[in-house]
Amino acid sequence: QVQLVESGGGLVQTGASLRLSCAASGRTFSDYAIGWFRRVPGKEREFVATISRSGRPYYADFVKGRFTISRDNAKNTVYLQMNSLKPEDTAVYYCAADPVRRIFLGTAANQYDYWGQGTQVTVSS
Repeated sequence: QVQLVESGGGLVQTGASLRLSCAASGRTFSDYAIGWFRRVPGKEREFVATISRSGRPYYADFVKGRFTISRDNAKNTVYLQMNSLKPEDTAVYYCAADPVRRIFLGTAANQYDYWGQGTQVTVSS
């Protein structure tokens, strides 16, 4: 299995940028697609973005043009660059690993087997 640790969250103002990192250890990192999800208290976990083993990204509509997901397999790390942040982006952000090779990248939380502990992102207005 793989262990995931998120970092890079914080408190920023509207319009600012943050870069989240998801560092992996354990099994071969390149064996997994990696996704980012977020959760606001009282709501379901929400898909944000995912990236395939080969680096093909897929985004939720609400982050297209603002967020960029990338991976560095040599560093066992996936990044989520978040620009033009809005207060509604405030959430705990989680990265997760999907070991299944899929034609269509997974956007459902139950398609991911391994999860990090999350990192808080707060965007003030």
